[in-house]
Amino acid sequence: MTSSALVLCVGKDEAELARRAAAIGREVGELRAHGVAGTPAEAVDVLGRYAEAGAQRVYLQVLDLADLDHLDLVASEVAPQLG
Repeated sequence: MTSSALVLCVGKDEAELARRAAAIGREVGELRAHGVAGTPAEAVDVLGRYAEAGAQRVYLQVLDLADLDHLDLVASEVAPQLG
């Protein structure tokens, strides 16, 4: 595996995560199973597992383009932890 595309849905807590999932018409459990979803720490863990499996590139799909706070959260708490 060299690359993968995954839906991204991150929240500071479960309530924020659930709100973001609902805004894109998805279930939290489904996003956790098939995307990058959860708290920032969970997102880093998921992306780390992809890297360990050999992924060289991961495309993250942000479905709610109006939620700029979501992008700020990912940029400040997820991206800095990625290598």
